[in-house]
Amino acid sequence: MKRRNDKHLQQSLIAIALLAGSAAAHAAEDIAEALAGGKTSANVQLRHENVKNPGKAAPNSADASTVRLRLGYETGTFSGFSAMVEAESVTALGGKSYDSKATGATANGYAVAPDPEATEMNQAYLSYSSIPASTNVKWGRQRLILDNARFIGNVGWRQNEQTYDALTLVNASLPDTRITAAYLANVNRIFSDNAASKTSGAFAGNHKMSSRLLNVSYKGWGFAELVGYGYMLNYDASTAFTASSTNTYGLRMNGNSQVDEYKLLYTAEYASQSDANNNPTQFKASYLFVEGGVDITSAVFKLGYEVLGADTGATTKASSAATTKSFSTPLATLHAFNGWADMFLVTPTQGLKDIYVSAGTTLAGIKMAAAYHDFSADKSTATIGDYGTEWNLMAAKNFGKSYVIGAKYAIYKTQNAAIGANTNKLWLWAETKF
Repeated sequence: MKRRNDKHLQQSLIAIALLAGSAAAHAAEDIAEALAGGKTSANVQLRHENVKNPGKAAPNSADASTVRLRLGYETGTFSGFSAMVEAESVTALGGKSYDSKATGATANGYAVAPDPEATEMNQAYLSYSSIPASTNVKWGRQRLILDNARFIGNVGWRQNEQTYDALTLVNASLPDTRITAAYLANVNRIFSDNAASKTSGAFAGNHKMSSRLLNVSYKGWGFAELVGYGYMLNYDASTAFTASSTNTYGLRMNGNSQVDEYKLLYTAEYASQSDANNNPTQFKASYLFVEGGVDITSAVFKLGYEVLGADTGATTKASSAATTKSFSTPLATLHAFNGWADMFLVTPTQGLKDIYVSAGTTLAGIKMAAAYHDFSADKSTATIGDYGTEWNLMAAKNFGKSYVIGAKYAIYKTQNAAIGANTNKLWLWAETKF
C-alpha cells in the first residue's frame, strides 16, 4: 500500500510539473521568473499523546509518539497562474503503542490515537486569479476551511491533515462580501489513504463524493459578520458513507461590540439538515449554536450552548420503518468542538446538547485556556439522557514566530456506558515552522 501512496505522490508532482511546463512553452522567461520568485514552507511537529480509559475493558490505554514533516513550495504568479505542492509525512517514534486505525484492524491491544504513519501529497493545486471581478479559482488538492470549521474544516489538530480534491471559486467583487463556491470530488481524511480500502464507518479512509458547497459572507455591518451557507453532500453509492449524504442550509452571525474598556463577543447560528441523494434514511434535524462572551483585555470568558438535534420521526426508505437520525458534520474540524477528548466525533443517535464555559488568558508569554462541558441528549430516552462532563486545559508558549511548545489535557467523565467510558488524554508537543 505504501508503494501505491508513493506512486500517487509521484504522479501528483509530475502533473504539477507538466502544468508549469506547458505554461513555460509560451513564455519561458516569465515562468522562470515566477518559479524563482516562489516561496517554500516547512513545518515539523513532534507530539506525544497519552490516552487512558480508567475502568474500561481493554484496550484502555495508548501512547503515541509521532513526528510530522510538511514541506511545500508555491510558485510566483504569471498571467494570473500559480501552482502549489505540499507533501506530508508522519512517522511513529519508538514502539507503536497505539491504534491508529489506518490498517482497519479493530483493537490491537491499545486505545485509539488517530495519527497513522503515512507519506502523502497534502496539497497540489493550480490557481488562477486573472478572472475579472476579483475572482480566484483553485483546482486540485487543497486546504479548505469555512467559517469556524464547524462544517467544513482541515482537522488541523491531527498530524495527518484533512484536505480536499476540489474545484473552488472565491469572489470578492461585491462590497464587504466574499462568496465561496466549491465542488468536492474526494476528501483526504486524517486516517490516510491506507485506510480507504481496509475499514469502514467513522475510521474509514477517503470520502469519494460529488458534493457542492456555497458560503456567502457579508461584513458590511460594523458590529457583526453575517454568513449564509448551503452544503450539499453527495457521497458515492459505492462507499460506506451514504448515510452522510445530506443537504444543510444555515445562517451564522458573529461579531463584537466595544463597551468602555470591554469588548462584548456574540455568535448565533442555526442550520437545518435533511437527507439527500442516496441517503437510506428520510429525516430532518436542526443545529443551534449560541455563544456570548467578554474580552477584558487580560482575559476572555465565554458561555456557549450548542445543539445537534435528533429527528425521532425519521424513517428508512427501504421499509418506512421508524428510526432516529441525528444532525451530522462529517467534514468538520471536530476536535475543536464538544471537548478535546473527542468523545463525540460522531453525533450520538439521540443528538447532542453541549453547555460550556471557557476562559483564556496570557501570562508571562504563556497562552492558557480552560473549558468545562456538560453533555446531554437532545431527545432523551429512558436509558439515555445525561452524557457526562469534561474539563479541558491547555498551555502553550511561542518563541518568536517559528517555534511553539504546548500541553493539553482532557478529562471526560460519564456514568452512561452506552455513550462511552471515563477518558483522560494528555498531549505534549513542540513545533517549528518557516
